[in-house]
Parts: sequence; C-alpha cells; structure tokens
Amino acid sequence: MTRNLTLTALICVSLAACGTPRERCEARNTREYRTIANLLEEVQTNLDRGYAWEQRETRRVVWRDCRDLVRRRDGTTDVVYRPCLRSVPDVERYRVPIDPAAETRKRDNLVARLKALEPSARQAVLACRAAYPE
Repeated sequence: MTRNLTLTALICVSLAACGTPRERCEARNTREYRTIANLLEEVQTNLDRGYAWEQRETRRVVWRDCRDLVRRRDGTTDVVYRPCLRSVPDVERYRVPIDPAAETRKRDNLVARLKALEPSARQAVLACRAAYPE
C-alpha cells in the first residue's frame, strides 16, 4: 500500500514538473532572457549589499554510528554498533569583496543585453500562446 502511494506521488510530481506544452514552449524560447534577468538581479543585489556571496565545498567531522560485523567462535556473526568519526561534505558560504566600478559596468551591459533580448522574447511568448491556447 505504501509503495503504491509513493509511486503515485512520484508520478504526480514528475507530471507537474513537466508543465503544459505552452509553458514548455515559453521556457524553451525565453531561457537566455531569464538567465540574463537573473544575472542582472544578482549583480544589482551585490551592488546594493557591497559584497558578493560565494560557496565552496568543505568537509567536516561528525560522530556517527559505525557498524561492525563480529564473528563468534561458533561461526555466526553479530552486528555491533560503535561511535566513530566520519568526514561529511558541507557547503560553506562566505563574503567576497566586489569592485563597484566593475559591477556597475557589468550591470549596465546586462541591462543593454536584456533590452536587446526583450522583443524576441516577447514575440516567442506570443507565438507560444498562439500555438498552445489554454
């Protein structure tokens, strides 16, 4: 019973992630526009904040329960749990200073690129809406 519910939930999530044909068409044809808009938002946020965030993968040590198999004299094995230290991956977020002049130039270039992409993105959305009315 639980397995059937899990499979049904996974299928529903998969179908919901696909979107309608119109949504897929719009997403496919406006990908570059959305990417530039996201980059512009990130650069503007960095300028407002005065620094940028970066991430790096680190490792940290945590206590875990380790499992050992112990063989008895009669040939049977037992599972024995003991505490042990394990290294696990972790992501560290840290501040990075920015050059405001360079970030301003980057923002201005992204604004110009976004304005250049806007007419074609708008036409693509209108074409998708015409091709796939809902």
